[in-house]
Parts: sequence; structure tokens; C-alpha cells
Amino acid sequence: MATSVAGEGQPSLNGIICDPQTKKLTDLPTELLEHILCFPVLKHVDICNVSCCCKRLHDVCHGRGKVWGHQYKLRWPRLQRFYRQNECCDWLREYKTRHRVGIQIRRTVESISKRFFTEVVNSFAEIESLGMPEHFCEDELLFILNSDKRKSLTLKYYAKKILYFLRQQNILKSLKIFLEQPAAQQSSLEGAVLVDQYCNPLADVTLNSISAQLDEITEKVKKMLRIKNPSHPSLRVAQGDCFVVEDFELQRQVVCALNSVLYEQLQYKGNEFDYYNPLNSYIHQVLLRHTGIPISLSVLYMTLARKLGVQLEPVNFPNHFLLRWCQKPRGEDIYDFVYIDAFGKGKQLTAKECEYLIGHQVTADYYSAISTTEVLLRMVGNLLNIGKRGEGNEKSYQLLRDSLDLYLTINPDNVQYLLLQARLYFHLGIWPEKVLDILQHIQALDPSQHGAVGYLVQHTLEHIQHKKHPATPEVKKRSAPEHLEVQYSVGLIMKHKRSGYNCVIYGWDPKCTMSQEWITTMRVHQLSNGANQPFYNVLVQDGTCRYAAQENLEPHSSPLEIGHPEVGRYFSEFADTHYAANEELQTRYPEDMDETLGTVQEKKENRLEVNT
Repeated sequence: MATSVAGEGQPSLNGIICDPQTKKLTDLPTELLEHILCFPVLKHVDICNVSCCCKRLHDVCHGRGKVWGHQYKLRWPRLQRFYRQNECCDWLREYKTRHRVGIQIRRTVESISKRFFTEVVNSFAEIESLGMPEHFCEDELLFILNSDKRKSLTLKYYAKKILYFLRQQNILKSLKIFLEQPAAQQSSLEGAVLVDQYCNPLADVTLNSISAQLDEITEKVKKMLRIKNPSHPSLRVAQGDCFVVEDFELQRQVVCALNSVLYEQLQYKGNEFDYYNPLNSYIHQVLLRHTGIPISLSVLYMTLARKLGVQLEPVNFPNHFLLRWCQKPRGEDIYDFVYIDAFGKGKQLTAKECEYLIGHQVTADYYSAISTTEVLLRMVGNLLNIGKRGEGNEKSYQLLRDSLDLYLTINPDNVQYLLLQARLYFHLGIWPEKVLDILQHIQALDPSQHGAVGYLVQHTLEHIQHKKHPATPEVKKRSAPEHLEVQYSVGLIMKHKRSGYNCVIYGWDPKCTMSQEWITTMRVHQLSNGANQPFYNVLVQDGTCRYAAQENLEPHSSPLEIGHPEVGRYFSEFADTHYAANEELQTRYPEDMDETLGTVQEKKENRLEVNT
């Protein structure tokens, strides 16, 4: 049926009078158009399409305008802290750059997962060489890490390692700048925060947040002071002002109030029962847990005292870090000072009592004040020793690597620790080019180390040569005659019958491949089938990796996620009942995924039969 067009002043078919002067969308004011185009449902593709409609809409959607600014802030909210409020910039250009960075980072992470499957990841210099804004790179890595918890596990695994590396590189730069400052301008607290940040690069630790917590404690001390002495000069000084209380009695009042708040009200204490826990050395953890070791508690104590006008100095006393408090106008003799034990609830000691603390005499040199650099070396040295005391797992190796990096940044010519670093990298089979650089530096510093250096150089060159011709990965097919006794497959979530731990299988052997010494130590001969049965590589819920006999494993009745840091290295997804092997693991066990899916399906059907 033909439809007529309503003439001027004529009603249309729906009864509405047609106005020949009806306005179009493009006739609306710019502010209103911008408001419409900033609706949350519109994405960047929609804005691109709108801007192509006509010149009017193209002008409204210009790069420096509100529309693209809204799109940018909507998609990448974490990046807003890098811009001043109401800053005028080319948002379209920023959007395009950030979008390109995201694509490039994702491609790089995917390529790394294929290259580093059989190696320990040590450096991601290629990310730095992309020449992209660092905050864009970090934002994309965080976007990957915060996506669906159970998916893209391999991508997240390497994204986390890259973010760890990039943040550490930035912290080292900050540390070097800090060390170049005049000694009088260096703060022990800032140095301690840098150490904390380097060892915990993925934690949200900032100098501002730490300082804010100390300001809160300072206010509590002032409140206590106000009760004791309402006219105390420390009460009249605003936070951040630098001042010194000259009168000794007024200083004593500050110290007493500080002890009362810190040790009685807030219950801070020295961690005597878990002394070698690295958390005792991290400032943010000391504030969180209210416990630490002498040096970390001393840094907090000294910082709080200075905020209240009392100057305390750090003393590198052997085995027990102390603070000294001058009792004379010009203290020079060791007996002119009172020594404060922050680990011992602020107890005040004489020089002689300090010796009783450690059980032997020391020379006067040990009572001297030390620089901020020396404080940091002592703090990092503690972490280094904890790393050396570790159990040889990935966590202790990481702590040892981090503390060595820090120590050699502060004291780059320490031959002992340079050699330790070279040996550590050599032992882990990582970063051979870096090992050669370290060894060359050692040889220049101390030619007497020629024997140790020569041995490591020879074997490192062999490692580099071996990397040029990598071995073809071993492929294990379940259908092979020698593998017929293997009952379980990679990705299955298991329970250890004897130890009770939960785990996921990431590899297997038809027979035990460990040394005779290991077999004897682990009492494998006491098993029903001994070493002559399949053994499985498993990631355990407690973060360890183990090698378990088939007779000791059984499928978990209620499969659950395994919170192991290496899960993403082998698996791409947690699929409720099992883990899906990533491409690299599937290459090595090409028939296992079908077996895993079959096992899971069979268990599901069995449960249904029982329920019915």
C-alpha cells in the first residue's frame, strides 16, 4: 500500500503534526552532544563511527575534547593519577598509544611463554626496549593479572614476572638516585622503604603510605605528651616541620611517651620466636604485624623520635642493632650516650650494659654512629643471610637474588658477594651473559680470584654454547608400550594418600628417575612397587614441587584450585574439575588432555549413578 507524505501543517499517519523545521541531532549544542556521547554504553568503536558521520560530529569528537577524554578514563581508570585534574591533552592520541601498547605487551608476553618454558626467567630487557611509556606497560600487565581469575593462567604467570622485573628496575634507579644524595639528606626510613619495595615489588608499598602511618603514631605520642606536659614544644610543631628539642628533660618526656605508645598501647615487640622471618625486615610488614628485628624497629623508633624533636643516631652494634641518645652538649666519649634497645621495648642501656646484651666485650668503634648507607647494608645483609639459610627452594633463591642485587647496588665492588651472585646464577642455570660480566668485574677487582673465576667462565661458556643448540623436548605418549602402567595424566587434581596434601600433576615418568641416594633417603624401597612404578611431578598446595609414586596418589574426590605460584607455567585454565595444560605442556604430553577429560567425565558419570 502506498503511503502519502504529510504536507505542511498536515497530520501524519501517527497523528503527530509534522514540523518542516524539525531539528536534527547535529543541531544540538556542543555541550549536549558531548553529554550524549559520554554515555557509558558507548565504546571507542561507536565514537569512531559517530565521528565519521559528518563534519559537525567529527568536530565534537576532536582529540582534545571531552568525548575522547571520557573514553580514555572509562577504559583505563588506573592511569588517571598520571594526569593533572582538568589537564588538556590529546586524549585520542593517548588512547591510540595505550591501545597499541596493550597489543604489543600481550604479544610479547605470549611469545615469552613459549621461549621460557624450560628455563628460569631472569630478564625481560625486551620489554624495556619496546620504547613505550612505562606506566602504559604496567597498566596492561595489571589488566592481564586482574582478568578472569581461572583463565589465561600462563599469560598471567609471565605478566606477573615481567611486572616484578620492571618494578624492580625502577626501584633500583630510585635507590641509585637516593644514594647519590648528600648523606645529611638521606633518610633511613626512605632507604628502608626502597629495600622493602625491591623485595616486594608487587605489594602496594609507598613512602607516603608508610609516612602517613608514622604520622598517626606521632599524633598518639603527642596526645600522651599533652597529658604529661601541655606546654611541651613538640606539641606546637606541625607535621613535617624540622626542629630539635634542646632541653634534656623535655627530650626524656618525648622518649617516655614514645615508649608508652609504641610498646604498651600499640604492643610493638621484637620477634624472638620467628627471628629469621624476612617479614621482620620489611617496614610495611613491621607496621602491619607490630613486630620486627632490632634494625627495623630502630628505624621506626628513630624516625618517630625525630618527628618529635629528639635526635637519635643508629649504632651498628654486633648482633644487636641499637640507637644512641646523647646526654651531654657535645657527646664524644661512649659513656656520654644512653643506648636505646628498640627490640627490647625501648630499654635504655649504658655502654657496659650493651656488652652484657651480647655476652662479650667490644671496642669503642662499635658504639659509633653510622651513616644511612651503612644502615641499609646491615638491613640488606640480614636478608641476604636469611636467603642463604633458606631451604634451596624458589622463594629462598628469590630472596637471595633480591638481597644480592640491593647489596651490590649499594656496594658494587664487594668481591665476596659478586662471586656469590655469579655462583648463584650459575647454579640456577640463568643469565649466563650476566655471569660473564660479573666474573670479568671480579677479575679486575681481585686477580687472586683467578681460579674460581676461570672455572665459572669455562662452564658458563659451555652453557651459552648449549643454549644455541637446545635439545628437542621429550614427547611422552601414553599409547607407547613402555607407558601402559601410567594411570594418571597431567592436569588431574590429586590427593596424597599418606601425607594428605592436595596437588596437580604436571609431568610423569614410567619409572622413578631420581638418583639412588634420593630413592634411599625417601625410603622408596618401602613402597609396594618400589621405584619400579610410575612417578608423578606434582605442584602441591603449600607451594612445593614433589615427586610422588603412583601408589601414593588418588584422584581428589572434590577437585579444588591449587594455589601454587608455578601453576601458570604449565596450565592455561582451571576448569572446575581439572587444569587444562597450556600449549607447551601439551607438546610434551600430547595424549594426556584427552585422558584427563575422559577421567573427569567418568568420575562425573559415576557420581550421577550414585546419586540416582
